[in-house]
This record gives sequence, C-alpha cells and structure tokens, in this order.
Amino acid sequence: MSNQSAPTFYQSLVAGGLAGTAVDLLFFPIDTVKTRLQSSQGFIRAGGFKGVYKGIGSVVVGSAPGAAVFFCTYDTLKKTLPLPSDYAPLTHMISASLGEVAACSIRVPTEVIKTRTQTSTYGSAAQSSLAAARLVLSTEGVRGFYRGFGSTIMREIPFTSLQFPLYELLKLRLARILHRPLHAYEAAVCGSFSGGVAAALTTPLDVLKTRVMLDLRDPTKHQRPTLAARFRDIYVNEGAKALFAGVVPRTLWISAGGAVFLGVYEWAAQSLMGQEPGRTT
Repeated sequence: MSNQSAPTFYQSLVAGGLAGTAVDLLFFPIDTVKTRLQSSQGFIRAGGFKGVYKGIGSVVVGSAPGAAVFFCTYDTLKKTLPLPSDYAPLTHMISASLGEVAACSIRVPTEVIKTRTQTSTYGSAAQSSLAAARLVLSTEGVRGFYRGFGSTIMREIPFTSLQFPLYELLKLRLARILHRPLHAYEAAVCGSFSGGVAAALTTPLDVLKTRVMLDLRDPTKHQRPTLAARFRDIYVNEGAKALFAGVVPRTLWISAGGAVFLGVYEWAAQSLMGQEPGRTT
C-alpha cells in the first residue's frame, strides 16, 4: 500500500480493529498452549491442553482497540515522518515501534488478565477473565494491570522492527517481480513469512514477558528481579532451552496469524477506500 493510496485515519482504525479481532479469536488456543509451555509451573500444572479458550474474554475486549491504535499510528507515521524514500526501512521500523508502544497501553492489561487466566494462576478463585480482572484490581490495584509493561515493550519493539520492514520489503519486491499490485492473499504470505521469522528470533523476550506477568509477588514487600536477572536465572537454572520454550507454537501462531492479521487488514482497508478488494500496492 503506497503513500498515494494510503488509508485515512478512520479507515486504518476500522481495518485494524477487524484484523486484530480476527487473528486473536482464530489462534487463541495456540497462544494458550504457548503461554502454558512458558509458565514456570510447567505445562501440565498450568492446564495442559484443557480449557484452551480460558481467558478469551479479555482478548475480545482488547484486541480490536489495540490493533486499531497500532495501525492508526503506523499508517499516520509512515505518511508523515520526514525521511527520504531511501530510508523506507527505517521509516517502517520507527512507525511500527511507536505504534506498538501506543497499542501496549491497551494491550498489556488484557495480556495480564489473559495470561493469568490461561495458566490458572489464581486456581479456582478466578476461572474467568472478569474474575481475574477483579482479583488483579483488589490485590494489586490499577498498577497490577500494567505488570510486565516494560518487558512487553522490550519484546514488541524488536519484534515489530524485524517484522514490518521485512513485510514491506517483501511486498515491494514481489510486486516488482509480478509487475502488478499484489492481491491481499499475496500480501498475507509476506506477512506470514515476516511474522514467523520475527517470532522465532524474539522468543526469549516473550518468555521473559510471560514470567513477569505471572509473578504475583508484592513489589512493596519483595524486591522483584530485573529483566537481566530473570534472564540469567532462567539460563542458569533451566538452561538455554527454557528461553525458547513455546518457540514452535509461537512461530506457527504468529506466522499463520501474520497472514490473517495483515491479509485481513489489507483487504479491509482497500474495501473501505472503495478500491478493488483484494488488491494492494
């Protein structure tokens, strides 16, 4: 999608919301398996393959606004950053990174609730997203909803800095090879490949994020370890393999999810712009 045919703010808002909801609902069970594999309590104790839709309530609430905020920020900055066309990868990297920071203000609270519900962190006291949200609020206050915000940002910026420049580059090269604008499904293939590569390489950061969100220690009574200390602790006590826990479901989920997420976004944006659905430049 070139700057000349870029969607407006509101078109990005709607298309992003549709894309985020579609991918989160479709691939939620894989995300649950990945999260349980990364849990320090172990896959079986965290729930195994049972109840793979636990925690989906928070995702239903947060996925659309989170994705909408990301794409509004990303598309706006792509058009307005004062960088020459030769620096397009840097433009995409900055735009996507700032889009993720904006989206995380919405996404992290839903991630905290989702992660704790998926892994039965509260046991029988909170079997639903709403019950988990109430427990977070009553035991940790509003700050509890943003536990892991820093580690999430630390995961998302490297991830998106890899995914989106690669995605835009693949779209550009493929369009040149084919000598025509891409269909949405062709853009989706580019999204799948770029998402899978970025997901595999950033899995250790995702493991750290999961461990931080599942840490229920009261920060006023216990000094929580730094991210570097957590990383070292996992490596020393559990081995390098633990840093790549869930890498297969994470890569599969984000690879397939990237195809749906970016494919649906391109299709919806083109439809809203009144252009031929399924075509992107």
